[in-house]
Amino acid sequence: MNTLAEAPPKEPSEKEILTGLQEQVSASRLSLFLQCRLKFFFRYVLRLKKPKTPALHLGNSVHSVLKEWNKARWLLKPLTLKEAYESYQKAWTDETEGKVVWEPGEENDDKTTGWRLVDTYLRESHVPATVKPEAVEVPVEVDLVNHGLPRLIGVLDLVQQRQVIDYKTSATTPNPEKVAHSHEIQTTSYAILYRHNTGNKEEGIQLHHLVKTKNPKVVITRLPSMSQQQETRLYRQMEAYLTGLQHEQFVPSPGMHCSSCEFFNECRKH
Repeated sequence: MNTLAEAPPKEPSEKEILTGLQEQVSASRLSLFLQCRLKFFFRYVLRLKKPKTPALHLGNSVHSVLKEWNKARWLLKPLTLKEAYESYQKAWTDETEGKVVWEPGEENDDKTTGWRLVDTYLRESHVPATVKPEAVEVPVEVDLVNHGLPRLIGVLDLVQQRQVIDYKTSATTPNPEKVAHSHEIQTTSYAILYRHNTGNKEEGIQLHHLVKTKNPKVVITRLPSMSQQQETRLYRQMEAYLTGLQHEQFVPSPGMHCSSCEFFNECRKH
């Protein structure tokens, strides 16, 4: 019996993509839009694909193990260090998000570095293993239509004792004041998402940086609960995002950050 081949899904038009982006926003999308609107255009509107970087692969692998470790705590069945290592090995070989192109000898060095970060974090017990988390890697959203704004979406790495905790890997030791400033969009978004989905006020937000120094270390930045000023500022930033998309204001923002931008060549030709 003859069967017709199933037609491939139709790619959305640029107009449809822009409409979708105006309907919902995440902290990462908003941050990128405010950093460089043209880079946002390349990544989220044109959806240009770039190879996965070694640093991103390392960070994803570390994050995957910490997620499994926290989920096991939520089930009251904490992972042993051996089980955590096996989880790391599995995460490292995962190529779901793309294959990484390594320089000679780079992969083994990075793989060792990543595990040393995980090992340091778990051995130093920065989050009590016996305390059950309230939430682990949970996707949440809030409808801000009453503010004339898009739906805000996000994923909370860990919520424990009414503290919202987010994991990051870093090549250098973070400065607490600079971290608080540069990550304010993310931390404020998390606070709004937490409050709207639990009906409670967060006790604070923690950024756990796993630092890739010669001797790996963990630096925890503890931030207070979101202030009214921070909430208002985020809403104004979201308004700028919405207006920019509506008028398709995808202008470049040249600066020091351009040297590490994956879309440098596309930007020069734009």
